[in-house]
Amino acid sequence: QVQLVESGGGLVQPGGSLRLSCAASGRIFSINDMGWYRQAPGKQRELVGNITRRGVTNYAESVKGRFTISRDNAKNTVYLQMNSLKREDTAVYYCNAEVMRSWVDSAIEYWGQGTQVTVSS
Repeated sequence: QVQLVESGGGLVQPGGSLRLSCAASGRIFSINDMGWYRQAPGKQRELVGNITRRGVTNYAESVKGRFTISRDNAKNTVYLQMNSLKREDTAVYYCNAEVMRSWVDSAIEYWGQGTQVTVSS
């Protein structure tokens, strides 16, 4: 099986920064797209951004210019650098990965367990 484990969440003041990490482990042949989603209380889960294996990124308009996604393919890890955080960024952040478990398998989508990010003074 495949596990995604997030880390790096916490409490930060408005204007501050946090860096989230998500490491994939288990039976992994290759990982295609990796991404970050978030879900605030009472709201639907939304895409924050994603990154292809080659490093092409895509961001939600609400985080463009403030958040940066990167990945280390050798470590099967994706990162989310969050700067200039706002109260409305408060949410549970989930990582997501499209994993191929062998060269003949189709990619399967996996999710992390989520990490809480709270932006408050």
